[in-house]
This record gives sequence, C-alpha cells and structure tokens, in this order.
Amino acid sequence: MTRIRFAPTRRSLVAGAAAVPLVTILKWPAGAAEFELKYATGQDPTHPVNIRAQEALNRIREATAGRVEIKLFPANQLGSDTDLLTQVRNGSVDFFNLSSLILATFVPLSGITSLGFAFKNYEQVWAAMDGELGAHIREQIAKTPIFTVSRIWDNGFRHITSSTREIKGPADLNGFKLRVPPAPALTSLFKALDAAPSPINFNELYSSLQTKVVEGQENPLAIIATTRLYEVQKTCSLTGHVWDGYWVLGNKRAFARLPGDLQAVITRELDRSALDQRADIASLSDSLKSDLQGKGIAFVDVQQDAFRRALAGTSFYAGWKQKYGAQAWDLLEKVSGKLG
Repeated sequence: MTRIRFAPTRRSLVAGAAAVPLVTILKWPAGAAEFELKYATGQDPTHPVNIRAQEALNRIREATAGRVEIKLFPANQLGSDTDLLTQVRNGSVDFFNLSSLILATFVPLSGITSLGFAFKNYEQVWAAMDGELGAHIREQIAKTPIFTVSRIWDNGFRHITSSTREIKGPADLNGFKLRVPPAPALTSLFKALDAAPSPINFNELYSSLQTKVVEGQENPLAIIATTRLYEVQKTCSLTGHVWDGYWVLGNKRAFARLPGDLQAVITRELDRSALDQRADIASLSDSLKSDLQGKGIAFVDVQQDAFRRALAGTSFYAGWKQKYGAQAWDLLEKVSGKLG
C-alpha cells in the first residue's frame, strides 16, 4: 500500500520554504495533503515523546501549508517495537522512535550509549550524543535502509523495580528474575551481575509482571508512571544503571521522495521537539518520584559505585570493547572516562 500520495496537479515547489515566514508559503488545497506519512511510537499517548512529537507534526503541517500530513500512531498501535523496526526498514511505516537499546539488535553500535554505568549525568550524555559519538552512531545507522531524522530524544536513566526483594546492592540481583527489552547490552549487563534477565517486548511487560513471569523490570521513571507499572511493583531502586535515548528513525526511500525543502522542515521541527522533550524529562524527574510514592512505590537509594566495582570485576567492559571496536570505545571514553 502506498502511503506517500502525490497530488496529480499543482506540483510546483516554493524554494526555500523551510526558511521563510509561513505567510509567504503558497497554500495547498484544503484536505489535499501531497504527502501522507506514518509516525509510530511504542509509548503511551501521555508520554512526553508523544506529546512533543504531535506538536512537531502539527508544526510540520502548518509550515508546509498542508502539503505534509504525518499521522501519529502511539502505544504500539501498529505492532511491537521489533515489529515496527521491521516496518520502518521496509517502508510500511515512515518514521518510528525506537530505544537505542532495541535498535542495537539491528545496528549493534547503537547499544554503546546504554553501556552499564557508562554515563554519570546528563552533561556527559549530551556531550556524547550531540558530539562525536552520536555522529559516529548516525553514520552506522545510515549504512542500512533507515537513518536518523533528528537529534536523539531522551528516554532517561533506567532504574530497577521489584515486586519481591529490594535491590540495594549488587548481591541482591543474584538470581533476580528481571524483564529487560530485547537488547543485548542489558541482557549482558544483568547476566554479568548474576541476575536472571528475560528479554520481553514492551507491549507484554505489564502482563509479565502481573502474572509473575518476572519479579521486576527496569525503565526510566516516566515509563514506570505512564504505563502504570506501580500497580504491579512495590519498590524502585534508583540504580541509574544505563541511560537510554530514542532515535527517530526514517525510511530512506520514503524520505528521499520528499522535496528537499520539506525534508528540512521535518528535521527542523523534530529537532525542536527533541530539545523540548529532553527538558520535559529533566523537569519530570523530581515530580515523578513524588507521584509514584503517592501511588505506593517505595524508593530505594543505592550506591552506584558498588555496582560499578562489581561490574569492573567481570569481563563485561572488555567484551563490549572488543565488540564495538577501538574507534567507538575511544569516543565513548572521551566523555565517560576510563571504563573497566
């Protein structure tokens, strides 16, 4: 099915439309979008990634005078994350925001940003992702049928929740049945810490916790809140074990069919919403903790250095350095400092 629809008439373009005021752009006939596209996400409609994405799509429609209409499909409406990755690769979905962790199943290097305890704070994260490491990862993604449409969005630092034991230190993870996304970096991390990680797709997470298939899971606070995981979990340990981001991925062939000025508008507006969404996640951190406490979640403070020491005593970092290669590892350690 073809979703990019070319109007049979009036195909003239307004040169430089992305850079001129909206009032100077010729109006496209009402209800006659020249290009109709799909943008899928896995997150709840109330999550900042969807709120800010919809704002970007509204601005794109306005800035292109209705020529580009992008419809948002949140909450895995069009399939699981792994299904949607296939769809954006084959072009049945045009844009898809995907965790760098899950993208690593297709582009292995993308998982380097979520290496266990690599980043200590957001200053390090954005220095890496808006700098040389991020550019290197983009190059690797672009060697496939997909590419990154905008700056990376924020999924936050991930924390461990549990319905059984409290996770206070590395020893508490021994044998702990933990849901992880289908992401090699996280599976490897928790195996190194002697946990029992189970890769499960996000759309099956709640039911897996509810039916005790797993004891716990790990996600940023925004995900824990918007997907109501507090209903099936008791404690949240503030491990901050990895940072995760969302790449907005586009199908190359579909994007190439758009005139250059429309491509520029899409990237510009998604970049703007990426920065807005990053600010949302940062401001939500404190308020989400209070909200989740009010819904029954007990927070457990941990000493991250204890986890780092336990991890450094394994072959975890050496193994991933060999996998990612010296160039990528050097770019990471420029920001994170020496690992292992």
